[in-house]
Amino acid sequence: MTDTRRVLLVANRTAMTEPLRNEVLKRAAEGPASFHLLVPAHPSGLHRVVDPEVAGREEAQARLDEARAALAEASGTEITGEVGDADPIAAIHDALSARDFDEIVISTLPKRLSRWLKVDLPSKARGFGLPVTHVEAMPSEESVPA
Repeated sequence: MTDTRRVLLVANRTAMTEPLRNEVLKRAAEGPASFHLLVPAHPSGLHRVVDPEVAGREEAQARLDEARAALAEASGTEITGEVGDADPIAAIHDALSARDFDEIVISTLPKRLSRWLKVDLPSKARGFGLPVTHVEAMPSEESVPA
């Protein structure tokens, strides 16, 4: 009996992009896999200072719902998910504390646009002791906030 690989997907604006879907397809083709999509909240403007714990959660939830459906189609299985803390490292820590995972896939914007790459999120996530795969993508039209 084959063990199911448990994969934590971490994305926000790139949750609906082809590179992330390709990573899901690849893992699903390699054998049984389960996927959990973590979308850290993304407060903007003054909300970053005034109410960072609340701001950006509705947008993140809408993105999560839409991306879960698309990724489920790619994986052939249900995708679980959650909206996480606005600090992506704290969000990953919380997800890892709540569930067991075998690897982390982080999807970011390209280096010139990504706040996550400016703080070197992929390297910091490796500190949790799991293999980390990093993919870059431009957000698709449907994932860009209006």
